[in-house]
Amino acid sequence: MKIVQELFRDYRFTLGFIFLTALVALAFLSFLSPYDPVKWLQVPRDMPPSWPHILGTNSKGQDVFWEATFAIRNSLLIALIAASVSRIIAAVVGLIAGYKGGSVDQALMFLTDGILVLPLVMMLILVASIMKGQISLVGLGILLAFFGWPWDARTVRAQVLSLREQVFTQTAMLSGKGVLALVLGEYMPHISPLLLSTVLNNMTWSISSEITLAILGLSKLETPTLGTMLYWALRRQALLLGYWWWILTPVVLTLVLLVGLYFISVSLCEYLDPRTRAQRVTME
Repeated sequence: MKIVQELFRDYRFTLGFIFLTALVALAFLSFLSPYDPVKWLQVPRDMPPSWPHILGTNSKGQDVFWEATFAIRNSLLIALIAASVSRIIAAVVGLIAGYKGGSVDQALMFLTDGILVLPLVMMLILVASIMKGQISLVGLGILLAFFGWPWDARTVRAQVLSLREQVFTQTAMLSGKGVLALVLGEYMPHISPLLLSTVLNNMTWSISSEITLAILGLSKLETPTLGTMLYWALRRQALLLGYWWWILTPVVLTLVLLVGLYFISVSLCEYLDPRTRAQRVTME
């Protein structure tokens, strides 16, 4: 409880929490939608905001508000899948490389560096082009996860290399503690905050990547996401035709989502930083 109180003292964490809570609430509203998110011509087309269509309708004959609720839900789902899977990969690779060392470390770091030097945007576009229109939300999340773990794996490895030289590691090994018990019991408490602080950054990257692929027409365009909303608004020239509500909705929602993730990420990083933690203890 004390940790939560300290975090909420930071206005950035408070704002980020409010932004994300509001968006998650909108995402849950999608389960109450009276419309099918895929079907067209369910409502009159190109209507400005008015009751009952509070954010207007688009040229596909869809209610923009209810489409946005599905878009937020699907974009968050992609980001959560990408962040979760990539954190698992980063933790496993970093722990094994850092603890084992030697040829195992060299092989894993060779693989990690090989992915790091790839032009990620071009690789994502290439893979998405091959699977154009066939990749599901879960598949897209896993694809983004595959390219989103190397930097964090190197960070975990560096932390484990430092922990391996500590006295408690030698003590645990001499006492007969197994490798798995050592890693889970001694190393994970140090690694977990590090992984937690990178989750939000990876979610931000995943959402931005999904929007990029969608705007290029390389994702499953009939599935509503923030990216596909922008794609259809641009494709139907919403801005030129004056349908500002159609294109403004995904733009504002994307900005709110990314700013919220950024504020919470910065606040958490500062809170978990040992230097700032020592300053707080001194002030208290």
